[in-house]
Amino acid sequence: MRIAVLDDEPLQLELIEQVVSQAGHVCRLHRSGVAFLQDLRRESFDMLLVDWEVPDLSGPEIVRWARENLPPTLPIVFITHRSEESDLVEGLACGADDFLVKPVRVAELQARIAALLRRAYPQAKDDVLEFGPYRFTQSTFTAEFQGQNVLLTHREFALAVLLFQNEGRLMSRDHLREAVWGQNAEMLSRTLDTHVSRLRQVLQLRPGQAYAISAVYGLGYRLDGQSTTTVLPEAAPAPPSA
Repeated sequence: MRIAVLDDEPLQLELIEQVVSQAGHVCRLHRSGVAFLQDLRRESFDMLLVDWEVPDLSGPEIVRWARENLPPTLPIVFITHRSEESDLVEGLACGADDFLVKPVRVAELQARIAALLRRAYPQAKDDVLEFGPYRFTQSTFTAEFQGQNVLLTHREFALAVLLFQNEGRLMSRDHLREAVWGQNAEMLSRTLDTHVSRLRQVLQLRPGQAYAISAVYGLGYRLDGQSTTTVLPEAAPAPPSA
């Protein structure tokens, strides 16, 4: 999972980064509210950890923007020195899912992050995943389209499953790269595009089919289910009566 963190205290950022990384997640750190919003506009994340008070923007402003512009299921947690009941009420009212008061206890932060991620992104327990005419068997990395086997490499398979599990969600290029190739993997800039192009071809993920992959210039890719409603032609007008 990718988690974006906003806090202007270096020691707090270091602590949160350690907790997030030890849990196996990717952590993107920010000390400025403006820089945080810029990153949210061009990247995709699975969770936001937001300080209430930073020099240039307030936490509630940022959370309200996120709720208006980002997926509604995105978990957002306030981490703040504020501890009054009125602060808790305001924080939850503006769209946060949880509220932690500094100094943060490591075990509690770990538990809150894990609980919110489980709720927002339930892990598929079944080995076989089905999406319309598509069937993916995770233990054998095999894919089927309309009952026919489709040969995919392990990375193509992982990329396809990731896109299907996030149907309708814009996934940034870095998000896809980190999830499929690993956080520190080196890859040519066109590698991701080549993999997406092949998935479009072999799985027929294009307009007119059950699903289509669309590219959002400069940001990433999104998989959308397509409407299968047939539009019938209008009936011819009745001839005028004699």
